[in-house]
Amino acid sequence: MATPGKSGRSAANAPAPAPGVLTSRENRWLKEFRMALRGGLPTESGSVGVEGVRLVEEALRSGCPIEAVLFSESGERHHQRLAPLIDRPEMAFPTLRTTDRLFEGLADTEHPQGVAALVRPRTSTLDELLRTPISACAPLLVVLAGVQDPGNVGTILRTAAAFGATGAITAASGQSGTASPFSPKALRASAGAALHLPVLPGMSLPILLTQLKIANVRTLASSVRDPHDGESRVLSPWEVDWCEPVALLVGNEGAGLPEEVERSADARIRIPMASGIESLNAAAAAAVLFYEAARQRNSLLEKTGAKS
Repeated sequence: MATPGKSGRSAANAPAPAPGVLTSRENRWLKEFRMALRGGLPTESGSVGVEGVRLVEEALRSGCPIEAVLFSESGERHHQRLAPLIDRPEMAFPTLRTTDRLFEGLADTEHPQGVAALVRPRTSTLDELLRTPISACAPLLVVLAGVQDPGNVGTILRTAAAFGATGAITAASGQSGTASPFSPKALRASAGAALHLPVLPGMSLPILLTQLKIANVRTLASSVRDPHDGESRVLSPWEVDWCEPVALLVGNEGAGLPEEVERSADARIRIPMASGIESLNAAAAAAVLFYEAARQRNSLLEKTGAKS
């Protein structure tokens, strides 16, 4: 005798999946989505997973190559919202469907919305990041050195993009690696900004600092420590000329940047705070610094626009 399911109907009476719905856990596409979303790893083709209607929409708008879009049965309700992006002639990728149960098994979120995509982030070179975009007065880069929490990585990238940063670089710092900006959690925290902002992941920090110096990009090390005897004083955010080429170095959440990195930077920068408060969260500190950068850079663009 058939055992009743959750709906009260017997398994024998349950409706069969619609034609074209992927029903095997071992299906190649479902394996790739599971690896990218739940496993947090890129696929063999270099694709990463994005999940949720908003993130998939951002991925489709980003111009990054899309490998596939997957809907669950209940996630089909989002198809109409995404159809103008999915159905464009130049968007040649498969639109796949699976059951709600199988989608839940590959999703990284607790309550999945039933839509996901495999997307290949665009690759950027340091030379590309050092070019001044038409809409900016100079390159403004953020260097994440040992930021281990993917939520912080994503939030910093979202903040940087919101305040006009032109690119981002991730690097290890001492014993601390930086979380991938393309992991599912980092992508959610960045609200998809990592797919729009040019990102160069995994550079060697000593090589990067040397190349930035050769390119005449001023490096600013965010710092929480007081200067030693003989060291230059620490700058406040408004004492920096953010309209020249600048790379802001953001260090590990707990340890900050190693002293040798701070010493090798062109200057150290710190946010003045009320007594008794030692430091801000890495993402919050980056937001304050980039706000000041945006204020100066927007003011310069307004002045030059008025003169032209």
